[in-house]
Amino acid sequence: MTRLNLQVKYLSQEHLTGFENYKYSSLDTSPLSIYVMHPFWNKVVEYCPKWVAPNALTFSGFLFTVLNFFIFAHYDYYFYASSDDHPEYEPIPRWIFAIAAFNIFMAYTLDGIDGKQARRTQTSGPLGELFDHGLDSWSAMLITVCMYSVFGRTDHSLSPLRMYFILWNVFVNFYLSHWEKYNTGVLFLPWGYDASMLATLIVFILTSIGGHEAWKFELPGGFSAGLMFEMLLYVSALVSNLPVVLWNIYKSYRDKTGKNRTFIEAVRPLVPLIVLFSITTFWVTHSENNVLEQDPRIIYFATGTIFSNICCRLIVSQMSNIRCEILPWILFPVAGAALFSHILPQYDLQTMYIVAIVALAAHIHYGTCVVRQMCYHFRINTFRIREHSE
Repeated sequence: MTRLNLQVKYLSQEHLTGFENYKYSSLDTSPLSIYVMHPFWNKVVEYCPKWVAPNALTFSGFLFTVLNFFIFAHYDYYFYASSDDHPEYEPIPRWIFAIAAFNIFMAYTLDGIDGKQARRTQTSGPLGELFDHGLDSWSAMLITVCMYSVFGRTDHSLSPLRMYFILWNVFVNFYLSHWEKYNTGVLFLPWGYDASMLATLIVFILTSIGGHEAWKFELPGGFSAGLMFEMLLYVSALVSNLPVVLWNIYKSYRDKTGKNRTFIEAVRPLVPLIVLFSITTFWVTHSENNVLEQDPRIIYFATGTIFSNICCRLIVSQMSNIRCEILPWILFPVAGAALFSHILPQYDLQTMYIVAIVALAAHIHYGTCVVRQMCYHFRINTFRIREHSE
């Protein structure tokens, strides 16, 4: 019998050669990271056996965010459980928020020590960085969507459409950091990452103590907890991320320390992000059946999965120093589905489910094939350290 070979070589020889010459360069200036988190992670990693592969830590941390997503999907699929004006939906038990806090703590800790474990075991390499940042791009959706269950979607909170734009705010800020590296060659770790992870942890802990009712308040001027959450995300993006990204790129051109690409080439990676945003936003805002109100979770999931795929392709390009794809193929079925749902609106929701399934299958296939191809090229194992490594 012959077995169908589903492995596709997404990486060209040019990609692989670029990975061979790749040198990791990052800069972390966050006081929270430098003075609090790194000293903590330095202590934690000492308890990790040297036979544990760094990628196993990375993937385990990612699975904690996946577990949170499934737990909240079970207890609060439609985001009504924390909305007191919808008593037909049972509130989320407080112990669930405690578990969510623990899962976030584990995900954050494992994500913090994987690189340190790689240096301890002398197994640092491009696969580890790609694996780490690629999974982080997916976790950006998983963690943010779980936070929505704290506030609910009606009273003292935000509509699914406003949550959709919050999610895109998270996506854009994550993507900008890698676009910045695409042009500068340096990954400037954003201050907001550590702050947002700790804030998420604290919110889950407080909710496990006081319940979702603890967030049902209004400050003078009609500011609810949900609105404050929304404003904080947008302000932090405008103040602490976008200006810094633009400044670092400008400085790399001024000092001739970056890639010094032409303007067209420098902004090329932004095209697939803008195209995806345009397609999905047109779909959810022009849906005759208001598909976003019917099932916001599936839309968040589908959009986040496609975003992660696009982001992974950018990470591959910037690490291998290869020109970024301008229109990844995954955008075409999404555009076709959006057009189909506009022509036959009665199948709007079903079409979105199909998009989510196709996006999930395509992204997993892309990720596994890229990882397997890199493992074969560098003669390493994803989750196992070679015996001669110390």
